[in-house]
Amino acid sequence: MNRSFSKGAYMASNQNKNLSLFYILKILQMYSDENHRLSQKEIVDLLRRDFDMEVDRRTVKSRLMDLVDLGYEIESQETNRMTMNPKTGDREDSNITSNYYLIRDFSNPELRLLIDSLLFSKHLPYSQCKELVEKLETLSNKYFKSHMAYISTMPEDKTNNKQVFYNVDALDEAIQAKKKVSFKYLEYGTDKKQHVKCTEDGTERVYVVSPYQMAAKEGKYYLICNYDPYGDVSNYRIDRIKDIKILDEKIKPFKNLEWANKNDLNLAEYMKRHVYMYSSPDSLVKFRITKPMISDIIDMFGKDVRFSDETEKTVCVSVNVNEQSMIQFAKNYAPDVVILEPESLRKKVKDELKNGFKAYE
Repeated sequence: MNRSFSKGAYMASNQNKNLSLFYILKILQMYSDENHRLSQKEIVDLLRRDFDMEVDRRTVKSRLMDLVDLGYEIESQETNRMTMNPKTGDREDSNITSNYYLIRDFSNPELRLLIDSLLFSKHLPYSQCKELVEKLETLSNKYFKSHMAYISTMPEDKTNNKQVFYNVDALDEAIQAKKKVSFKYLEYGTDKKQHVKCTEDGTERVYVVSPYQMAAKEGKYYLICNYDPYGDVSNYRIDRIKDIKILDEKIKPFKNLEWANKNDLNLAEYMKRHVYMYSSPDSLVKFRITKPMISDIIDMFGKDVRFSDETEKTVCVSVNVNEQSMIQFAKNYAPDVVILEPESLRKKVKDELKNGFKAYE
């Protein structure tokens, strides 16, 4: 009987210890940071108020040390004070530990940066974006002021494809296994709704591609791949992919594609050359810009650009870049950007600007 009672008392004591550990951790997560430190008394009061648990300060300190032993980073402040030894009556120095707070994996500025990245992304459905922001907020405490208010005023027409997370997971698996995938592709109609892209006879078109990499560009998430009938590189918006399936067939090696020059995919280099994620050959392009655009050029093309023929107001830039992206860039920033070489690309921009002018006459 006594053994049973002792065992039961031990189990109850151990359960109470585990509960107090859990509740104190929750209190530190909810109420503490570097600017909001908690004393042992405040933790005792919060345990009583929030969890209806009665413990003394000594128990709180013991549990805090247990949490440190479990790997949690808990900062505190030590102060030295004189105390009276009750046995000898002598005055002794002692260190008092107080003002506890939990060090988190993410600082508040880091969380704000992650949340802003979600808010300004264009590849996540509104509801999923909102849900992810709420999860990120739980990584801080009640004092954390995120930009949650922005979500309620954001337009809800970012994307309607609820398969985005499944698409990312499936593509990740296919890329790792070097397997082809098939999918249907969505595009908007005049009814402002997304519809599956169809062939000329009206049947839903099925794409079979070799996936190589996923990359974010200007708030959109792209799949870099090879579309089966051709030997070039294509980019597809992941939020517009529907009904994706992983196939048993192995991918075409990237180095075997026409524009790869027998090299593997270098994502950083690829993203610099594909400013607008168009699919077309790369070329060495020389163009003239006005000098206030230098910062924009470095932002868009990186520091591998080469400058030459500098004058007081202009400078020439040489860079290896995707041709269609360069055409779009030159049209967007004309007349501050003028393509000089190659002549074929210069002519294309010239003709397209002429046609644009004619349309407005």
